Amino acid sequence: MSEQIHKRRKRYKGTHPRSFDEKYKELNPEMYPETIEKVISKGSTPAGMHISIMVDEILEFLDIQPGQVGLDCTLGYGGHTSKMLEKLEGQGHVYGLDIDPIEIEKTTQRIRNKGFDENIFTSLLTNFRNIDEVSEKYGKFDFVLADLGVSSMQIDNPERGFSYKKEGPLDLRLNPKMGKPASEILKELSKEELENILEENSDEPYADILAKNIYSFIRSGMEVETTGQLYKIIDKTLNFIEDKNRKDLVNKTAARVFQALRIEVNQEFEVLHEFVEKLPKILTPGGRVAILTFHSGEDRIVKKAFKEMKNSGIYDDVCRNVIRPRKEECHRNSRAKSTKMRWAIKAK
Repeated sequence: MSEQIHKRRKRYKGTHPRSFDEKYKELNPEMYPETIEKVISKGSTPAGMHISIMVDEILEFLDIQPGQVGLDCTLGYGGHTSKMLEKLEGQGHVYGLDIDPIEIEKTTQRIRNKGFDENIFTSLLTNFRNIDEVSEKYGKFDFVLADLGVSSMQIDNPERGFSYKKEGPLDLRLNPKMGKPASEILKELSKEELENILEENSDEPYADILAKNIYSFIRSGMEVETTGQLYKIIDKTLNFIEDKNRKDLVNKTAARVFQALRIEVNQEFEVLHEFVEKLPKILTPGGRVAILTFHSGEDRIVKKAFKEMKNSGIYDDVCRNVIRPRKEECHRNSRAKSTKMRWAIKAK
């Protein structure tokens, strides 16, 4: 057994690290369990990690049995996958998909460290819109999970540009090696196109004035290359708001704008449409699928597809009412509040 080389953590000025790449706890959260538990107990998510949502409800529905083959379409931090692997009791296989080349390597190693080798777990760098190609190579699946939320690790890293709260490049790509960042896409959009994106992707009530101002700033030569620059435009656009909670209203608007742009950058609705259409073809007879959504638009797509396929006999049963996280979970993990779960069972 080779001796493990100890890596000295990055040095930083002052008493606390400031930049993300210096924050040793955020970069390796599993090494600091006491800090993790302290942060979670306050209802927050420790930076650099992701708390899996509705694990008990998912496992109860999927009813995983040893020897089955499953697919986690959105591997993320690997929390759901690890629990599914435990249910297999060493027999069967789980395949995990992720479009993020940065996080998939970390998560694969994290799962390997828990004792799940290549005989029971395989990670694949691909978008879950490609489940048909995955199934052609690896066969059909007894259970499938898709968690459509953005992982907290992506949100917390300012270099990824997912949050208005941290200064960084306005990127928003789930795979930073593919496609165009949000900063480039904004330059190509007309005012009408941007307004439509804000309305459809996040139900933004100030879509018209925001689109007009963002478009005007860009056309006048102002740079909108960073998260901070976009936030300033949003803040200035809403300067007519004199409410005592103005800061909170601006932040909520910024969150919706960033969400709308992220959905556009990654073509998330188009991907989801493809996914739900292909789903039945990759399931075994009686196979089960659970989907977690975090946006009303996502939920509508899933609900409609499940209902239509149930009526046509493709699915034997689908959930009639959306399933929500328990109050205790929402208190422990505030990012769970907007979650909706729907499920379907393939006809035999």
